[in-house]
Amino acid sequence: MSFRIGLGYDVHPFIENRPLILGGVTIPHSAGLQGHSDADVLAHAITDALFGALALGDIGTHFPDNDPTYKNADSLILLKKSYNIVEHQGYIIQNIDTTIIAEKPRLNPFILAIKESIADTLNCQASQISVKATTSEKMGFVGREEGIAVHAVVLLRQR
Repeated sequence: MSFRIGLGYDVHPFIENRPLILGGVTIPHSAGLQGHSDADVLAHAITDALFGALALGDIGTHFPDNDPTYKNADSLILLKKSYNIVEHQGYIIQNIDTTIIAEKPRLNPFILAIKESIADTLNCQASQISVKATTSEKMGFVGREEGIAVHAVVLLRQR
């Protein structure tokens, strides 16, 4: 059996008058994230990890931010399209591990809903998805509450 590992990272700054969406779940907060699509930083990091595992480029290669097709796009749709490419290559998800780095808002009450949303999008079990939240201890742009960063690791196995 063949395994492939991919690492994804994404970051978006906060912007007012936009919903905050993480893993397809709208999180109550005073600001959302800025981006060409819906700026779901978690979905973007997982998408990059999926592409990285099979050396297929990155999210910008497949869904360019200068293409009007993806303006305000639902990032879960892009994640699903990405996973369809992975499946076409003969691989499926073994597990996904993510870490969301944000000072605010507090994310623990939303972790289960986020896991279920991602699992539903990727047609796998929520037990295959790990979503953790941490802070940067007030250091850097995240610590100054200017945005959110996410790390994602994906393990794929050959079907």
